[in-house]
Amino acid sequence: KTFPAWRVDSPQVTPTRRHNSRSTSLIQNGSINVVFCKGPSRLSTRSHTCGELCSRHIGEEVTLCGWVQYLRQDLFVILRDFSGLVQVLVPHDESKHELRNTFCGLSVESVLMVKGRVKRRPEGQENKNMPTGEIEVCAESVEVLNTCRTLPFEIKDFVKKSEAMRMQYRYLDLRSPQMQANLRLRSRLVMKMREYLCYQHGFVDVETPTLFKTNSWGIEFLVPSREAGKFYCLPQSPQQFKQLLMVAGLDRYFQLARCYRDEGSKPDRQPEFTQVDIEMSFVEQGGIRALVEGLLQYSWPEEKGFVTTPFPCVTYEQAMQDYGVDKPDTRFGMKLTDVTEIFQDTRIGWMRDAVTQSHGCVQAIRVPEGSVDTMVVREDGSLKSPLGRLLAPTTRHQLLRVTRANAGDLLLLTAGRPLLGKLRLQCAELLEGHGVRVRDPAVFHFLWVVDFPLFLPKEDAPGQLESAHHPFTAPVPQDVPLLYSEPHKVRGQHYDLVLNGCEVGGGSIRIHNSAQQRYILQNVLKEDVVLLTHLLEALECGAPPHGGIALGLDRLVSIIVGSPSIRDVIAFPKSFRGHDLMSNAPDFVVEEELKPYCISVVWPSVEGADRSPAPPPED
Repeated sequence: KTFPAWRVDSPQVTPTRRHNSRSTSLIQNGSINVVFCKGPSRLSTRSHTCGELCSRHIGEEVTLCGWVQYLRQDLFVILRDFSGLVQVLVPHDESKHELRNTFCGLSVESVLMVKGRVKRRPEGQENKNMPTGEIEVCAESVEVLNTCRTLPFEIKDFVKKSEAMRMQYRYLDLRSPQMQANLRLRSRLVMKMREYLCYQHGFVDVETPTLFKTNSWGIEFLVPSREAGKFYCLPQSPQQFKQLLMVAGLDRYFQLARCYRDEGSKPDRQPEFTQVDIEMSFVEQGGIRALVEGLLQYSWPEEKGFVTTPFPCVTYEQAMQDYGVDKPDTRFGMKLTDVTEIFQDTRIGWMRDAVTQSHGCVQAIRVPEGSVDTMVVREDGSLKSPLGRLLAPTTRHQLLRVTRANAGDLLLLTAGRPLLGKLRLQCAELLEGHGVRVRDPAVFHFLWVVDFPLFLPKEDAPGQLESAHHPFTAPVPQDVPLLYSEPHKVRGQHYDLVLNGCEVGGGSIRIHNSAQQRYILQNVLKEDVVLLTHLLEALECGAPPHGGIALGLDRLVSIIVGSPSIRDVIAFPKSFRGHDLMSNAPDFVVEEELKPYCISVVWPSVEGADRSPAPPPED
């Protein structure tokens, strides 16, 4: 059913509704005031969108609303809305000179409402590159809803704009067809995800707070309160809340969660981002992985092909061994080969030193037909390399056999710490820069990586351990005894989802035993358990086994649309430095606004200068 709405200008007039297959029109005194239609034009003053018009609309009267994309002298106007473009023919009848003058006086990006009749374009004037290229609209009336000043850039995808300019005038950048398509694809994806989780698997959409308590994990930005010295924090994710919802018996939870991370100037990161947050009770990691595979298969855009399940799965150890990274791009080969055994008796000093080190190794990577100046295999099997004369013939033959290198291939060797993971990706980029197709941008390769270490040595204190994922990840059941003797050997029930070499999701089975959680926090990680008293007490109240995952929505959508930056799929993103260039946030506040929070600002001083507080710069 449709429920038409209308505007009655005079309460004394009884409206008459005329129905057809598309619209409901309000007739008053024989004139149409407003037309309301099904679909994207329902409840709108337009009858159709620009991009939907085609040959089946020929002869129909239409009302269009949109922006002026092009002006072609006094011949025609190209009108644009979110759905596409349509050509509007400017009348040349002498009786319509006022209408023609209105069109001729327009500026690009002015907003119009045009009424007219659809007709077929003259033979030979069709535009096959335009979806509406078979037809045009003969204008009968036009209303200029708003004019437009000269813009800082043209609203056309082929016009190059700096990233800073795009951020500063984001409301203009969003008018571009590509940005419109990105945001609409994102919206459709999210809607399908909601359908799948709620209607097919009984999940409950729950909003969790963004003002939380400070603790040593997962907390980023401070938010002042009106109690002196007390602050809220913005959490990295709803991790603790979703576990508490499982304790509460909600069973299956999800939300499109707003998350925060203060990562400074890391490239292509955002201080605020969105993740599809999921948690389930009475589940093992196989169930979580199956859920996510079904979710992506169900919500995947049809125009991007079909998602095949189940996704391949490798262990963390296997990923590091074959690719040198824990989020490998499996769209191409060039796997790493461990050739440590071949060089056990080498006379090359730096290589011998590396082999004798703890965890030292020698790795090789074969780049097919990647002949550049490093170690190239000649036709006769010899090596064009500074190392060539230092390798014994038997060593050289073994190296070629193990790596399966052929004439014209490039061999790269590293000794010591594994370094070839990033180099493998750089080789792919270098080859693609020279016109060699290595990775198909239209192909999507999903991969699960499992069995991560539960703990890793701290970078600044190698003798201490930190969580590889987060402190709430449960250990693999077989490794639980090692937790109390050799915690560095314990594997976690942690799983990452990788797409084309990018991590798009991560999750784990959680610790639901309070004593085990307390031991890990207190004895292994040396954390202050007082900060997590609320969670530990909850786990003592009959917490069910539970686990979950979070999918990075921004990253996922950017890969789907083929954008190198997640900023292209976020409506109002921050800049590289975390600034909003449109509104100039963050900004200074006056001292009076800080007083209720008992906060004062001490400005950094230049060495040797007066160290007394100084006001902020005026600009």
